[in-house]
Amino acid sequence: MRFIDCSRHPDAASAAHFHMTLPIRSHFSDTYAAARTAFKEAASSKNAQLQTFVLPGYRGAQDEELSMDSAYLGSPDSMKLLIVSSGVHGPEGFCGSGCQVALLRDDDMQSRLEKAGTGLLLIHAVNPYGFSHLQRTNEDNVDLNRNFVDFNAPLPSNEAAGAVNDLVLPKQWPPTPEDDAAIAAYIARHGELAFRTSMSGGQHTHPKGMFYGGSAPAWSNHTVRALLRQHASQARHVGWIDIHTGLGPFGHAEKIFSGPNRASDLARARAWWGRDMMSLFEEGAAAVVSHGATQLSAVQECPQAQVGWLGLEYGTYPGGAVTTALRASQWLIANRHLASAEQRRAIPQALKEVFYVDQDDWKGMVWGQARVAMLQAALSLQHAA
Repeated sequence: MRFIDCSRHPDAASAAHFHMTLPIRSHFSDTYAAARTAFKEAASSKNAQLQTFVLPGYRGAQDEELSMDSAYLGSPDSMKLLIVSSGVHGPEGFCGSGCQVALLRDDDMQSRLEKAGTGLLLIHAVNPYGFSHLQRTNEDNVDLNRNFVDFNAPLPSNEAAGAVNDLVLPKQWPPTPEDDAAIAAYIARHGELAFRTSMSGGQHTHPKGMFYGGSAPAWSNHTVRALLRQHASQARHVGWIDIHTGLGPFGHAEKIFSGPNRASDLARARAWWGRDMMSLFEEGAAAVVSHGATQLSAVQECPQAQVGWLGLEYGTYPGGAVTTALRASQWLIANRHLASAEQRRAIPQALKEVFYVDQDDWKGMVWGQARVAMLQAALSLQHAA
């Protein structure tokens, strides 16, 4: 099997030099409601096919309607498709939404996709509840990137999850020195990697715990799959960029292979986006091996297509700060009745701040690298046959 390495195409360098008349901050929003409005307005201005999928039974933090929205540009029967998704992990949607809005306002990128004969599907706010309420998980405390598993088969096992959840989620917040010492002792016995894997690899046994994958497909799972069946069922070549934040150096986008553990799929992804793409199945990635990623839905819903999978993971603040904010958020979800009014206000805000850096330099780094990845995808799809 031969791949054209579009990650080295000379046109990719031009992404750093394109002209954009609007300041970078104008593409990003400060609330879910504002982000949704900006996305829909930008899509409408391009005459995109807009669809709204309302989350039933829930309202947002401002009592607003909650929905996953999609925008489609291009021929409805295109054999090539680029998907860009945002907000799988709630407040990580501030970053992804900004990139989607910037893309919708980028005439040059859309011209390139049209030249490549490629349709564009933008999935905005995969987890609208978490986006609005500033929590990583959904309305049922489900981590959607652990929910796309086969619930008719034995679920992935994580035997250490119970013990680690008890350590990282104390009875009160903030944790005591004794709580911190217990975590340090666990790491000393088992190692840092074992601790991180047990905590964040995903689990299906503790519904109020961290990184809970659920007991059934979530509403967002069903909705994403419906969009794939609608827009990708005829495509022979699909690129999917899913945007995340919270791991790695400040402003740096680690390119993570988010497809199945198959050598041919990894080779395709590296041909599209470069040899510096990390795989969860190899040493060195910022994230740990987990099961049930959202993008794996393409395996079942697009069996006819060759897929290029990319997770863009943008660094924000040091990992300790992110982990602490995640622990606090999870404690609040499980113990809201014990929380003070100040904790109910401050903990979600702190989580937002570790996943979304409200600074122009970070936003510029985010969009610049996202645009390069989108351009590489467009070039790769153009050459796909």
